[in-house]
Amino acid sequence: MLRITEVNDIATQHDFFALPAALYKNDPHYIAPLKQDIEKVFDASKNKFFHHGECTSWMLYDEQKPVGRIAAFINHDTAYSDNQPTGGCGFFECINNAQAANFLFDTAKQWLQQRGMEAMDGPINFGERNAWWGLLVEGFTPPTYQMNYNPPYYKELFEGYGFRDYFQQYSYSINIKEPLPQRYRAVIERMKTNGSYSFRHLEKRRWKKYAADFRSIYNRTWKFLPHFKEISEEQVLSIFKSMKPIILNYLCWFGYYKEEPVAMFIMLPELNGWFKYINGNLNWWGILKFLWFKFFDRSNRKIFGIVFGVVPEHQRRGVEAAIVMAADEVVRKKHRWDEIELTWVGDFNSRMLKTCDSVGGKIVKRHITYRKLFDETKEFKRHPVIE
Repeated sequence: MLRITEVNDIATQHDFFALPAALYKNDPHYIAPLKQDIEKVFDASKNKFFHHGECTSWMLYDEQKPVGRIAAFINHDTAYSDNQPTGGCGFFECINNAQAANFLFDTAKQWLQQRGMEAMDGPINFGERNAWWGLLVEGFTPPTYQMNYNPPYYKELFEGYGFRDYFQQYSYSINIKEPLPQRYRAVIERMKTNGSYSFRHLEKRRWKKYAADFRSIYNRTWKFLPHFKEISEEQVLSIFKSMKPIILNYLCWFGYYKEEPVAMFIMLPELNGWFKYINGNLNWWGILKFLWFKFFDRSNRKIFGIVFGVVPEHQRRGVEAAIVMAADEVVRKKHRWDEIELTWVGDFNSRMLKTCDSVGGKIVKRHITYRKLFDETKEFKRHPVIE
């Protein structure tokens, strides 16, 4: 008999984190996400979204055996900006059983309805869109750090409950061993002779200067996105401080027009290439193992592009191609990396999709963010296209 209980004690917390290991024990591609990363999502002292939201989570049991889990959350800053008040569900894991999955979805739905919500998106995160967002439906290869990974049958469970495709997310890959398209040469030569543009990578001794440039580019480039909030100086300094142990100078590039910051292409070593050895726990032993593999292991051949942007007034001038080429020339000389995987781009963002295509990117993973309307007589609308 199925029964569900809120995660509110040591036993249920243990089961919440232990369930994936049982479900994925025979999956050679699975890499356990860091327990500490997911704990932060549910910790009100560490997750800023609790300042304007709420969340909870549940475990599903068949008798005494854990068979599923789910979380539900509301971001009050954005919940009322759609056609109907919308919450979310995420961190869904379940056996291949529609009854069990529906039990979990119903629980999340009822919790959201009690708080005035009329729809739920999923699987999403109680946090920013760059982590734990969307259901993997294509490209079942080892997951990139903080990207959702799941069995193929989850798609049937979500769609069988009535979730519909709200938007799709494409992850692009650039093969470093392949030459970039020849059409770039004319663009690069034109940029070089222009003289007004310059491209250079980060210098750690001047990291505060580059943090300020990052903030300037970020706030100007993405201000047109729905629900956008400017990143503060405090936030960007915190981000750079947290990344300092893993940053490689030659992977973080900035473009300037007459010394004004106008473009950035920020990459990091793909952390799951090392985290796969620590079994999802960055405790003291996990930290030691991570550091050993970071410094001595050369099997990790993938770079992850976390941010790629050009301020609007300098788009369509060849800056996108030029900054990629500038980075490409340096990265190739290191002979350490084979592939760059770019952070996902929504199918509603046609400009960024064209940019990824133009730099030689190929789609290697596809996720879907679903939406479930509680009143199915209402008109369903996909995510609006960004012009």
